[in-house]
Amino acid sequence: MPELTEHLWPITRIADAVESLGRIVGLPMRAAELPTPPAELARAGQEAIGSWLEMVAEHLGLESQAVGASYADLTTFVARMAPALLLVIDQDQPRLLPIVRRGRRSLDVLGSDLTVRRVPVEAVRGLLCRRLEASYTGEVDVLLDQAQVPPRRRSAARRALLRDRIGAAEIAGGWLLRLGPGVSFLQQLRQVRTGGFLGILVSAHAVQHAVTIGSWWLIGRGALTGQLEIGWMSAWLMMLVTLVPLRVTAAWAQGRLAYCAGGALKQRLLVGVVRLDPQRVRLDGAGRLLGRVMESEAVESLAISGGFLALAGLVEILAAVLVLAAGPAPWVHVLLFSGWLVFMGILAARFYRRRRRWTGARVEMTQHMVECMVGHRTRIAQQSPARWHDGEDQLLGRYADLSRDMDRTATSLFALMGRGWVIVGFAGLLPSLVAERGTPISLAVGVGGVLLGARAIGKLFGAFSFLTDAAISWEQVAPLFHAAANEPDPGVPAQAIVAGALQTEHAVGDAVVEAHDLVFRHDGRGTTVLAGCNLTVRKGDRILLEGPSGSGKSTLASLLFGLRTPESGLLLFRGVDRKTLGARGWRRRVVAAPQFHENHILTGSLAFNLLMGRRWPARPGDLRDAETICRELGLGDLLDRMPSGLRQLVGETGWQLSHGEKSRVYVARALLQRSELVILDESFAALDPETLKTCVACVERRSSTLLVVAHP
Repeated sequence: MPELTEHLWPITRIADAVESLGRIVGLPMRAAELPTPPAELARAGQEAIGSWLEMVAEHLGLESQAVGASYADLTTFVARMAPALLLVIDQDQPRLLPIVRRGRRSLDVLGSDLTVRRVPVEAVRGLLCRRLEASYTGEVDVLLDQAQVPPRRRSAARRALLRDRIGAAEIAGGWLLRLGPGVSFLQQLRQVRTGGFLGILVSAHAVQHAVTIGSWWLIGRGALTGQLEIGWMSAWLMMLVTLVPLRVTAAWAQGRLAYCAGGALKQRLLVGVVRLDPQRVRLDGAGRLLGRVMESEAVESLAISGGFLALAGLVEILAAVLVLAAGPAPWVHVLLFSGWLVFMGILAARFYRRRRRWTGARVEMTQHMVECMVGHRTRIAQQSPARWHDGEDQLLGRYADLSRDMDRTATSLFALMGRGWVIVGFAGLLPSLVAERGTPISLAVGVGGVLLGARAIGKLFGAFSFLTDAAISWEQVAPLFHAAANEPDPGVPAQAIVAGALQTEHAVGDAVVEAHDLVFRHDGRGTTVLAGCNLTVRKGDRILLEGPSGSGKSTLASLLFGLRTPESGLLLFRGVDRKTLGARGWRRRVVAAPQFHENHILTGSLAFNLLMGRRWPARPGDLRDAETICRELGLGDLLDRMPSGLRQLVGETGWQLSHGEKSRVYVARALLQRSELVILDESFAALDPETLKTCVACVERRSSTLLVVAHP
């Protein structure tokens, strides 16, 4: 244990620990100047340390994830942590232990002298839980003495008693370190080791075709020369048996490659969805966004399936060229084969253009239908029945015309694809056959090369069909993919800590948020929604912001809690501007419950929907706070009706919440984040007077500073 404590890093070197660990494990990082944290950070608690570590990771282009474990799960937890930083309390001081590589029985840890040493998992476990175990050692030893447990069994018995006594206690904390979601997709693929699986797949396919060609050359040569002896047959059989492990290896590598590449793509698209500009989301509408989400699944399945098929087709194309080059007319056949591929490529490009126009018409119809479904009630109330189906006939007519053109091109392409080459290839063999040039073996090789080329063309253009659809779908999905690179400004850690990570007490009356000369206009519009707007919100204020629809109330609220960025002007929190704090830092300190149509109940447990802005997985104290606030907001009857309470699944496939219940869940979600300023945008509009009175009392009690947006 003394040797292990020598590897611990002081909290004042937290930035060096993160940077050194990332460099050792090979994570790509960007250059950044990382200031030394204040000495007060060591006394601020795990949450403030985690906030600082997260900000440091963001500056380096990395991502950190807070994790924890109970006493009972500690051994498994430690063995799976890498690369990570564990929080260790040593002599009442928090310290960090960087884990470089994991293992079942030992770990590689990075010492403060930048040396990597291997230590047993049990040693790390003992270091993490020794403070907690020390509180119960005397009690357990008394029990062991009374039970007269022999010395050789005391260690196992002590651990069993401690597990039963404090197994549910949470004692371990740490942070996993990984690539930031906004790095290049190539780096993400490299991180999940797709290159190695791709190399194995290509090699397996190449060797498989070489063995196949060799086996048929062997049996064909023996048949044509009349030398089918037992030795030749045995060699042929052994080569066929060799194909079995090669195919198994190729299938395994293909599955692993699809799993890793598909997972990386889904993760990046999910990050892109979260980072989409809210204004762009609003302008695109529900139909276009639904289409993009639907096409994302097509991109993954079609691109991966088509990619594997194209890879196999290219290998077979190369094999066909080599076989044709060994035939009776090598140059003629190779040139014919190359010319046929060029001709088919021209037809394929024509098919792609028509398929692209056809897909555009299909997507346009889908978007039109979804938008009509979303606004169905409004159309019924505000539009005459004669205009309910305006534009539908034109869309259907255009779709039918494009479908006819695409089908004609597809018919000619896929009809000529393999059969046409067989005719051309055999025509290239006729001069050699008529002139009786070449041996029977070379003629057989030429025929085999033609047939192999036809199979390769069929496989390659079968892959083309998949890849065409994937490329067209990609045009819809690309904005989500590229949005993942829109990393929020992480801000300056030193300023962020001073501004609130240490939760410094401020006197009542201090300005919390200040807005000076804010100007904002929506994209594509000439008129401004806000011009020269000034506002000061002080600690303890209770502000009611009223105004008619379209007056800019919600726009101002979205500017204050960081959902939108002003065109000009200055926003300050405790005297620190938004850019200095960073997007995440600002949103930690100013939270909001947006309007009902801009807020969501996600498919998951009620606890997840309540605590998603706080931390997850939830701690017992978090769950108690969530239940208390829900009951204060009048949701006690709802919790009592739910069979699983806070664990009950809600959302699209779970418990159905009413309009008013959802509104109160949104309010509870904002209050549970414990921020200095809470903004509620028309959150009470769906509540009856009695429930409204209860909710207002809870909000006033639970919020330090409050701004409520409402209609007059």
